[in-house]
Amino acid sequence: MANLLAKETSPYLLQHANNPVDWHPWGDEAFKKAKGLDRPVFLSVGYSSCHWCHVMERESFEDPTVAEILNREFVAIKVDREERPEIDAIYMSSVVSMTGQGGWPMSVFLTPDGLPFYGGTYYPPVPRHGMPSFTQVLDALSGAYRERRQEVTDAGKALLQRIETGFALPSEGQLAEGTIVEAGNSIVSASDLENGGWGSQPKFPQPMLIHFLLNRYVASGDDVALKVAEGALQKMARGGIYDQIGGGFHRYSVDAFWLTPHFEKMLYDNSQLVRVYVKAWQITGNLIYRKVAEETLDYVMREMTLLDGGFSSTQDADSEGVEGKFFLWDKGEIHEALGEAAEDFARTFNVSTEGNFEGQNILNRIRPTTIQDEGGDSDSAQELSGFDDARKKLFEIRSTRIRPATDDKVITSWNGLMMAAFSEAAIAFDRSDYWHVAEKNANFIVANMRNNDGRLLHTWRNGRASVNGLLEDYSYLIEGLLCLYQGKFDEKWFVIARELADVICDRFYSHEGGFFDTSDDHEELITRPMFLQDNAVPSGGAMAATTLLKIADLTGEYRYREMAESALKSVSNQLDRYPTGHGQWLIALDYAIANPVAVALVGKFKAKEMQDLLAELRNQYRPHCVVACGLGSNSAVPLLKGRDVLNSQPTAYVCRDFVCSLPVTELHDLRNQLMD
Repeated sequence: MANLLAKETSPYLLQHANNPVDWHPWGDEAFKKAKGLDRPVFLSVGYSSCHWCHVMERESFEDPTVAEILNREFVAIKVDREERPEIDAIYMSSVVSMTGQGGWPMSVFLTPDGLPFYGGTYYPPVPRHGMPSFTQVLDALSGAYRERRQEVTDAGKALLQRIETGFALPSEGQLAEGTIVEAGNSIVSASDLENGGWGSQPKFPQPMLIHFLLNRYVASGDDVALKVAEGALQKMARGGIYDQIGGGFHRYSVDAFWLTPHFEKMLYDNSQLVRVYVKAWQITGNLIYRKVAEETLDYVMREMTLLDGGFSSTQDADSEGVEGKFFLWDKGEIHEALGEAAEDFARTFNVSTEGNFEGQNILNRIRPTTIQDEGGDSDSAQELSGFDDARKKLFEIRSTRIRPATDDKVITSWNGLMMAAFSEAAIAFDRSDYWHVAEKNANFIVANMRNNDGRLLHTWRNGRASVNGLLEDYSYLIEGLLCLYQGKFDEKWFVIARELADVICDRFYSHEGGFFDTSDDHEELITRPMFLQDNAVPSGGAMAATTLLKIADLTGEYRYREMAESALKSVSNQLDRYPTGHGQWLIALDYAIANPVAVALVGKFKAKEMQDLLAELRNQYRPHCVVACGLGSNSAVPLLKGRDVLNSQPTAYVCRDFVCSLPVTELHDLRNQLMD
């Protein structure tokens, strides 16, 4: 019989609905049961595309013997980390504190009050490589709870103190250019000049660091920063981490040189990577960056976009129970499909008889050269386009295979990031189809994931939205809406963005500085998290600071900037010490100290003269500039209010720090004011 997870909407929870384990969803009922039965809680956290989550399910959670122990000695709770990231953050902090590392599946043992007293990640079905079996862990911990209760309780209290210490704000610092310079130098020094990116193995995309370096190049002309950023972009685009046939990026590379990916695809990775490839194209004009960005967005439209406009969360790494099977090729298949063109294709995409992954081939264009040797050069987009017909044939063949499963739940925060990606690409590439996707997504989110009181919900699936919106939902969605507004200047998107910004200020801001990850009326947890580090996605606080600074420039209201700067001061001492863990914070700080430009364009949007002014603003990447456009009278955007057209011509007002220069109508005058 199905367990209680059968009533949930999360695909990850539903995957476990027919386990013999008596799983409970997170909630008061499970903890009340644990208190009533005087049992510890076993908390298992994962997500639908997690390979080792599937492995542990097959080995343990489908095993009647394991289920019997769990059902007899524990109350078992299953959580989808994508659905409840705040719960994941709290208990992952406890696991890292106990073991020095974390990951998924996450396995944590709690008192009935929710205090963690032991934890880890994957446990094998039998003792292996120095790890105890899962049943040994269960037997030991159930015994400890029965026989050494005070010791267990004391351990839980001590862990909670460590968790809260980890969420505490560091000492306040100052907002200084020197922090940006030092952080930039450290990021460059820490980069892998041979293979691109940062770290060794496994190697993860670091789009926030790339974004920061691109901004530094624009602001200071730092050629080394650009070279390191391009090196990462080039190497990823050639590697197996990039889907050379269907577009889009896999989660990470298990090696240092981007060849062998962990094959799942995440919406948040692809949204952030698209944005930096678009920016790199705007800066360099290198067509390979545009090609990668467009292929990735085309993949999202094709495979990750729901009919009503929401974006799905993830695609699995496995198909037919085999990791990566959907994406792999043997040389015989290539020859059969491409005929005479096969050898050229095989040479370019490193296809061999012996293969490079378990006897098969991950398609890639890796070349054994360093970033320093190349100076960031790439295969040209024209050269790659010579294989478009071959790639199309292979794509059609691959489309007949059994696809990896897609987790089609819609997450507000991740949708905000992808909305921003489509909006920025629509502006940069003049793609009306991208506008349509971004606008449809925004309409979907506003209609389905926002309550009547204007508050957001975190997740939606099959017509049901749930979980109070988290800081990341508000801040990421504001970013998406502001990018959407910057395109066609439909003021309703600005209005909603500002309303959401007000919720952040009223419900999430800490008067000690910084922003909590949960609102002041969120479900009570063992602690109120304030996670400061940027990881695979920006921390909610870092993105809140980023977006509030932009809202401040568009409204002229200093309180938005004041809160953003207060948050930045609270982490500023960490930014040059640990820059690779604070990429979005550095982006926000860079904006805060750059004397950003807010441009008010007054007049009719479709007028040719207005389009010429806009083209001047869009002819290059401007990371420290926001634009408002419309008629000054009755505008909902304060930057436009009270501003008149000059000589009946569309007119530009260039403003810095809430002070505006004289209005201009000529392109050369606008150009000169932007350069001041």
